[in-house]
Amino acid sequence: MLSAEINLKEMDLLIKEIKAKTERLVDISGGMQCVDRNCDRMLASLKMLEINICDLQDILE
Repeated sequence: MLSAEINLKEMDLLIKEIKAKTERLVDISGGMQCVDRNCDRMLASLKMLEINICDLQDILE
């Protein structure tokens, strides 16, 4: 089994930044369905990362 240093704080920060930028993209899309639908999918995936990483980070603090 490989061991690697895991930086949950950095992962938490990156997930939050990606979420904010994705939400901004929706805001400026002008209602383009291709952008909005793909951003919805991205936000759903980010929600899973939040559950798995960000919530864990909050518990460990």
